[in-house]
Amino acid sequence: MTDSDVRPESETVKYETRSVQTVRGTEKLMISKWEGDGWEYVTQKPGKLRTELVFRRPKPKTPWKMYAILGGVLVILFTFIAIMAAITGGDGDDTPAPASTSSAEGGAPRDEPSEKPDEPIATAPIEEAPLTVDNSPVLAALLTGPSDGPTVAAFAQQYAGRLIEFDGSIGAMNSHEGYATRYDILITYGDYSETHSNGGPSFQFRDVNITNDLHLTGDVPDAIGVGTNVHVVARVGAFVDPMFLLEPVETRVR
Repeated sequence: MTDSDVRPESETVKYETRSVQTVRGTEKLMISKWEGDGWEYVTQKPGKLRTELVFRRPKPKTPWKMYAILGGVLVILFTFIAIMAAITGGDGDDTPAPASTSSAEGGAPRDEPSEKPDEPIATAPIEEAPLTVDNSPVLAALLTGPSDGPTVAAFAQQYAGRLIEFDGSIGAMNSHEGYATRYDILITYGDYSETHSNGGPSFQFRDVNITNDLHLTGDVPDAIGVGTNVHVVARVGAFVDPMFLLEPVETRVR
C-alpha cells in the first residue's frame, strides 16, 4: 500500500443519513428517486407492509482553513486593541479596556465553531392531501376504468406511496395464509352490489388485522365483512396483477 492509498484524516468523508419508508413492492422506484436527488442507497429493512430504506450523502466540507485565518485575524485585532488601551490608560480615560482574547489557555477563538459528532437526521412525517375523485381526474378515471392493463400499472408506478381517498365496499374477505385474525380484503369502488360493477381495479388490503391495521374511525360496528360499504384513505402500493395493493391509513364504515 502506498501513501496515496491512505486517505488523510482531514479528508475523511462524513455522511448525513436519512431513512424513509415505502410500501412493499415500490422499493426500486423509491431508491431510483432518491439516487436521482444525489443520495446513496445504503440498506433496507423490510416489514410486513412497509420497507424502511436508508440513504446517505457526503456532508458539505467545512472551510476550516478560512475559519482558522479569521480566528487569527481576530486574535491580532483584540491584542492590538488591548495594547492601545494599555498605552492610553494613563491619560485619565476611565473607559475600561476591552478584554483580550488569547489562546493562552488553549481555547479556540470564540468565532471558530467547535466540531460536534455526527448525528443521524430524523425523517419528519410529511403531511399530504389525499388524491380524490374531485381533485384528481387521473384517480377518477382509474376508479371507473378497466380493472387491469397498462393504465392501472402506470398509475401504481407513478403514484407509489401517495395517499388516495374514495368510497368503496368490501367485495371479498379471506383468511391470510390460514391465520385466524389476519385477512386479505378485496375493496371495490362504490357501493356494494351483487349484480353490477362500478369499474376500476380490484384493490386489496393484504395481510391485515381488522382491529389495528384498518385504522377504523367513526361508529365502528361489531363486525365487518363482505357487503360492508366503507370510506377508504390508503397509500398506493404495487399492482400485482390482478390485485392493486393498498396500505390502509383510515377506514370508516359508511
